[in-house]
Amino acid sequence: MSAPTEDAVHAALATVDDPEIRKPITELGMVESVDIAPPGRVGVTVLLTVPGCPMKDTITKDVTAAVQQVAGVTDVQVRLGVMSDDQRAGLRQQLRGGQTEKEIPFARPDTLTRVYAVASGKGGVGKSSVTVNLAAAMAAEGLRVGVVDSDIYGFSVPRMLGVEQQPTQVDDMILPPIAHGVKVISIGMFVPGNQPVVWRGPMLHRAMQQFLSDVFWGDLDVLLLDLPPGTGDIAITVAQLLPNSELLVVTTPQQAAAEVAERAGSVALQTHQRLVGVVENMSWLELPDGTRQEIFGSGGGQVVADSLARSIGAEVPLLGQIPLDTAVREGGDRGVPVVLQEPDSPAASALRAVARQLARRGRGLAGRKLNITPAAR
Repeated sequence: MSAPTEDAVHAALATVDDPEIRKPITELGMVESVDIAPPGRVGVTVLLTVPGCPMKDTITKDVTAAVQQVAGVTDVQVRLGVMSDDQRAGLRQQLRGGQTEKEIPFARPDTLTRVYAVASGKGGVGKSSVTVNLAAAMAAEGLRVGVVDSDIYGFSVPRMLGVEQQPTQVDDMILPPIAHGVKVISIGMFVPGNQPVVWRGPMLHRAMQQFLSDVFWGDLDVLLLDLPPGTGDIAITVAQLLPNSELLVVTTPQQAAAEVAERAGSVALQTHQRLVGVVENMSWLELPDGTRQEIFGSGGGQVVADSLARSIGAEVPLLGQIPLDTAVREGGDRGVPVVLQEPDSPAASALRAVARQLARRGRGLAGRKLNITPAAR
């Protein structure tokens, strides 16, 4: 058997993605050297972005598996090093598209990322459960999805997505953990134990700014923000930092919850955000005999949608009604969203239907470069 060539080994390494950045390690400059010795022994030196990288075992395993597939390879040895300061600086600039200054990529008028801010008037309506399940459902369909846990005081997204590791920091750039194909960031990843966050408005604004500009999100199709209940500082900050974001209002059928949800949706009139629609959660409990018990009443979601449509003078659809299902709660506690754990359950089916509606909405042309030039006369 002929010895493997260096080109063949590099081609194999090009199929290995960094598990956090989701780009080939060859493209990121992480492959320092490749050595080949008879009879087919290959040594690969890979430079980690930071010392003690939490993904080093995954990288070693993936590199070994890829190189072993090359014809003529009899043994693979992976050596790990660490990037120099200059190499990290070059990587940061590369990931930022050549921009040396931080910016919020989703605030650019020509961004292709759909940004949905998931809002509710009051707590306890299942807004976070809806957010993580929509994210997981869209990721399962092949979309590139990110979630920002914007509920600084009541963060819960890490548990619901099963995220336990802390983000990796490359100098002033943060690489978000990935769970179920979803990139996620939350203040809960930086708070030891279960300590509360006691911040005033300016600190909340700064945290959101860092989540959007310091975190390397890559090329996302959809970014979901799990907003805190109500119409406070975070809702205003998101509207300022992400003027292209669209509001998705979550409510329950209960009249009291619906009235408060209308207030959250009406913020769009002041912030000039678009209302993408309403999701009614906990709509009914399906009994063993097939009948439905409407524990929280009925019609609240449609009432909110109709009221908001009258207020803004445009259609606001009721995107879906999610039934009460213990599997939703159990999935959130286990860190496995119900759309993945029990995809055919009534709640999962309804959530996946909403996700499909949001996923297939195309971006408008406002603010986007068309790359055309006027024809000469």
